Amino acid sequence: MDVRQVSRLLLGLALLPLLSEAAGKCERLIVTGSPDAPPYLWRDPANPTHLIGASADLLQQAADALGIKVDVLYAGKRSQAQDEVRTGRMDMLLDAPLTLAGLNSLDYIHPPLVRNDYLVWTRKDSPLSYETPADLHGHTGAVSEKARLTESFEAFAQRQLTLKPQTNLTQAFQKLLLGQVEYVLAGRYAGMATAQTLGIADDLLAHPQPIDQPGLFLAISHDSACNDPWLRGQLAKKMTELPASGLAEAALQRNLERWKSQLQQPPSVPKQ
Repeated sequence: MDVRQVSRLLLGLALLPLLSEAAGKCERLIVTGSPDAPPYLWRDPANPTHLIGASADLLQQAADALGIKVDVLYAGKRSQAQDEVRTGRMDMLLDAPLTLAGLNSLDYIHPPLVRNDYLVWTRKDSPLSYETPADLHGHTGAVSEKARLTESFEAFAQRQLTLKPQTNLTQAFQKLLLGQVEYVLAGRYAGMATAQTLGIADDLLAHPQPIDQPGLFLAISHDSACNDPWLRGQLAKKMTELPASGLAEAALQRNLERWKSQLQQPPSVPKQ
């Protein structure tokens, strides 16, 4: 074997890991998430087997850049969607809350896809003054059962706050207007759209300082065939680029309008 043959052999051996990595790259992701979390994610009225929303749009943009096909499918209510991914029947959750339990079966992509600012909403004529969470001590509030707050805030709320869970955000705001609670904890965009749809936006005040900012993460099942270092690294890079690009805010605003347009005709009401 001459020097040129040896060189070609060594070059081929050096390229094997790269060829193996390229061959192992994921070509299609089956993704799911909560079906009742607009404007981030909700069930498509025109195609109920799929989910739509800002989170779906942002993942699609990232996947297009990586040459990966994405199907964002409805898998049932939030707990059912989480089970589908934890067991590996689906590859990824679009809106996973970061929890200690989740780390047992999921790899979280950092930073989060989006952050959901939870604000304190009061009536405009309310004497309640809010600047810090401690200001809510001794006052009765309401929160939707569908709210996804951080584990640390939930622990604080159990110790320090009086919160009455409501079936949905519409019911929570109704309790507020009737004077049965003094404040409501609601996401910035969900609260805005719900108030506008119900025609009560002029009666409410959203205090600008978030009381909680849970991240909504992409999370890949440990059992997914697509779970490899290349994909996790590429997605982390895309998640890092999104905030600076302005794409996340644009997707939220676009889907906020999209959701509101679906809620114009009664009896449709927001469920977040």
